[in-house]
Parts: sequence; structure tokens; C-alpha cells
Amino acid sequence: MPELPEVESLSRFLGERLVGRSVARVYPVSIHALKTYDPPVSALEGRAFDEVRRHGKFLDLRVGGLHLVMHLARAGWVRWSDRLPEAPPRPGKGPLALRVRLGEPDDGAGFEVTEAGTQKHLAVYVVRDPLEVPGIARLGPDPLSADFTAEAFAGLLAGEGRQIKGVLRDQSVIAGIGNAYSDEILHAARMSPFKLAAKLSGEEVARLYEAIGTTLAAAVERSQGLALKDLKAEKKSGLRVHGRKGEACPVCGDTIREVSFSDSSMQYCPTCQTGGKVLADRRMSRLLK
Repeated sequence: MPELPEVESLSRFLGERLVGRSVARVYPVSIHALKTYDPPVSALEGRAFDEVRRHGKFLDLRVGGLHLVMHLARAGWVRWSDRLPEAPPRPGKGPLALRVRLGEPDDGAGFEVTEAGTQKHLAVYVVRDPLEVPGIARLGPDPLSADFTAEAFAGLLAGEGRQIKGVLRDQSVIAGIGNAYSDEILHAARMSPFKLAAKLSGEEVARLYEAIGTTLAAAVERSQGLALKDLKAEKKSGLRVHGRKGEACPVCGDTIREVSFSDSSMQYCPTCQTGGKVLADRRMSRLLK
């Protein structure tokens, strides 16, 4: 799933190529992905891109007063092409969900939004204000913004009775962190994913705050200048524990372990994070709360 660093890189990549260029045609190939109908996607045609930005994991392309907003979900992605196919795409069972072709003098260039797999959760909106998108309206603070201070972070955790792994992934608490980077942040902070947020000491809160900033900033830095096709591979290569079950921890050499849930899993290092204890492979483990 694309998270904050990848969506930030996507927004920068597209911003460099789209701002000032006009939309010739928009093809909504997968109707299930389109979550709005007023304005219609055809309202984007003939308008120029003004800005590309990010809200948490949402991409926001401002087009002549309207906003083309996308949430790529678990398996969505954006593909840029200097020469899109001439023939209009046909709706079908393939991965293509949306195609945007640029107008003159850039006729033929543009991008496609795709979604792999059978579970379709990609979401595309055309709105007048990005706050009309429910997921954006309920976002918490952005961890890369100047307003995300250590004091503000401590306030978010005060009275929070959930495990810290779930808190980090809650978009209404902090925007943009998902399963992968929450694993990475907790490893960098040397913290059990099952610790209760409200019971963290002041030193632990400070350590976690620093890990959030350094982990996300480093991931964004690694992605700068990469082509869109290389961003996924870069993310995977840069992860130290997530997706690396059975491998050696790069910090201490212990074996990276996994806790599996119904639809996801998390990875951690027992030596670095849980005092050497192996967490029970079930959601309600009470180790190291």
C-alpha cells in the first residue's frame, strides 16, 4: 500500500510534469472507483493543472478550480506515459481504472491509474473542495508538517487506550502512516507494537516522535528523483523489518518475527523491541503492555 513517502514522491513527480498543462480527455475506465458524480469527470477537460499536493495518503490534483483526488488503497498506482495509446480504453476486468490524456501541445502524454488484484478499493473523486472527501475531512495532523511538534504528538497520545501500533495507523490521529512504516517507526524507536499509547513514559514518547520524523523523512529522501515505476521497489529495499520475516535484524542480528491478523501482518525484532520475548501471534496478545 502506498503510504506517506510514496504518495509524497508521486505528488512531486506529477507536479513537475502536470502544472501548467491542460487536460484533453479523462477516461473513467473502472466506474466502481469513481466515488462522485457532480462535477462529472468530464468537467476536468479543457482545464489546466494548477497544483499537485498530498493529504495523508490522498493525492490531490487541482485542475482549474476543481480537484481530482485519489486514494490508491492497497494495490493502486499511477503510471506516467509520454505517449499514451491512441485508442480509447475499454472497460473490462483489467487493472486500468482511469486514464488522463493531456492536450496540445502535449497531446499524447498523460497518466493512468491502475489497481492490481481482485479486491477493488481504489477511490477517485472530483470535487470543488478536497474537504468534501470524507477521508480527507477526518485526517489528523501531517507528521511532516511544522505543526507536528513533540508537544502536539504527546497530546495526541494522552488518554489513548489503544496499542501504539493501531494508534500510528489511525489516519484520524496521524495522517499518512500505514502498516509498513508503523513497523519501521516502532523498530527505530525500540518499542513493542502492543504497548498501550497512554502508558508510554515521557522518554518513550520523545523517542517515538523522533523515530516518526527520521523514518518518514529518510524514506521521502530516498525516493526523490526516482521514476514512478521504481518507487515500489525502493520502498521495499529501504524497509528494515516490515516484510522481512525470518531475516536477520540489521541492528542486532536477531530473527525478525511476525504477528498475523485476518487481513494483514506486522513484523518486529524481539531483541530490539520486546526485551527478547516473542509476541503471541494473535491480535489480543498482552505481552509487554
